[in-house]
Amino acid sequence: MNLVGDILRGYTDMLLLAVLEERDSYGYQVNQLLQEKTDGAFSLTEATLYTSFKRLEKQDCIVSYWLETKNQKKRKYYSITSNGKKLLKEKKKEWEEAKALIEQVLQKNHQ
Repeated sequence: MNLVGDILRGYTDMLLLAVLEERDSYGYQVNQLLQEKTDGAFSLTEATLYTSFKRLEKQDCIVSYWLETKNQKKRKYYSITSNGKKLLKEKKKEWEEAKALIEQVLQKNHQ
């Protein structure tokens, strides 16, 4: 199953914040971590990834900073803020509620 489109629409921010809650990361690395955690079933386009980062920065949910790597290459890293942690908690609660409602409907159809 390839998790794209409508299935996860609206949960992109939650997924990004969940990855950044584990550790600061740069864009490509965030996408790689999402792919690893989903056994390759989910990844974001570059446009979606960076649009989400910009939105989350405007909401003060993440901050960015530049870090120079060993080979003198600079990368823009992202870090979750306290507002981001609060939003992540809210989004997780919303997800659990939505999931419970969907399961409730599906179980009623099988009884």
